[in-house]
Amino acid sequence: MSDPQIPSTGELALEDRSALRRVAGLSTELADITEVEYRQLRLERVVLVGVWTDGSAADADNSMAELAALAETAGSEVLDGLIQRRDKPDPSTYIGSGKTIELRETVLATGADTVICDGELSPAQLTALEKAVKVKVIDRTALILDIFAQHATSAEGKAQVALAQMQYMLPRLRGWGESMSRQAGGRAGGAGGGVGTRGPGETKIETDRRRIRERMAKLRREIKEMKKVRDTQRSRRLGSDVPSVAIVGYTNAGKSSLLNALTGAGVLVENALFATLDPTTRRGTFDDGRDFVLTDTVGFVRHLPTQLVEAFRSTLEEVADADLLVHVVDGADANPLAQINAVRQVLREVIAEHDGESAPELLVVNKIDAADELALAQLRSALPGAVFVSAHTGEGLDELRAQLARLVAPTDAAVDVVIPYDRGDLVARVHADGRVHSTEHTEAGTRITARVPQALAASLREFVVNGR
Repeated sequence: MSDPQIPSTGELALEDRSALRRVAGLSTELADITEVEYRQLRLERVVLVGVWTDGSAADADNSMAELAALAETAGSEVLDGLIQRRDKPDPSTYIGSGKTIELRETVLATGADTVICDGELSPAQLTALEKAVKVKVIDRTALILDIFAQHATSAEGKAQVALAQMQYMLPRLRGWGESMSRQAGGRAGGAGGGVGTRGPGETKIETDRRRIRERMAKLRREIKEMKKVRDTQRSRRLGSDVPSVAIVGYTNAGKSSLLNALTGAGVLVENALFATLDPTTRRGTFDDGRDFVLTDTVGFVRHLPTQLVEAFRSTLEEVADADLLVHVVDGADANPLAQINAVRQVLREVIAEHDGESAPELLVVNKIDAADELALAQLRSALPGAVFVSAHTGEGLDELRAQLARLVAPTDAAVDVVIPYDRGDLVARVHADGRVHSTEHTEAGTRITARVPQALAASLREFVVNGR
């Protein structure tokens, strides 16, 4: 194409509108459970298709490359990738009726059993496109939900994903054959029902919708109960005055690797999208001896489905309560600045939901060992306050630890107290919640010098040694 940018006004170039453009470098089947479409995805051999509406050709290709990575994470083999250039997606078939014929020919030529669209399709678009290409069609949202379902391990994570899937599926239920016929209600099936008694009964699809709504209500109750446990754990951490640091970032940016490098934790590290769904909290220590807790959160992605943001609300609350956000960026990605914008958009939604102010953000560019030097130089210019590290080699981690200690202000206080022997409970609290420097047994009681949380320091005020 002669013009890499879509013009802001006017008609699109005719040659661009007239053909599907193949994406360089991108070389599931029905499983009915009931008569209604309540089907489990089995992604195997797929063709990707996207609609390029704005931005450059490189942006469109990067978006399709990310869709390919998502498809491979779900366990599928990507056979081909096509882009249709339009001013907006076709309201009927997403890519237009003429292009669906070309897409069908590509499906036949490659032997694909699934088409994945790089966007969220309406129920009508999904139905029309599937009828045209005659294989399973799913959209980006369904693909991400499927990946989340594969990776969820905890009871809370599984419940959140199940709820998100049902929210997505409910308006997209479709009946097949006899399942669409109405069953007679009441005595309508009898001869003597009379006028007004022959109204339609509940269809199979309506029955399934009702059952799904009941299941969703049950899941919401379960998630609410699990949230109480999480809130208790989080309030205990917040009450201890130990600083809380949340790691956020785009999926597969290396957040879990960074958590392991900073705390010595053995959290699962996998080169896959959405390897971490359940938040993991580990304790670390600054160079000055202060403790802090570091929480690894679920990764974000462009156009993260709203159903997932809603379902994972309790998980993302870790971000809203943090004292510092460590925003991890993949320095080796083709467009790291777009990743930063996508993450910040989700963060704004989460923090606005809690009517709170965003915690300070520290940008950390990871994977510098795998990044191009020119790209890193451009990032250093674009992100002057960022810390550049490699969780894999350890480069830059000392600077990162120093920055963390500087940004997370001490929340404890130095005390020199003599605690009476009959207040052993206070001595135990000092040892449990503070950092004890010295202990001495005197006639009046136990003399302790330590750094303790502000709340505990207030409780010890009456026992402070004179002059201190």
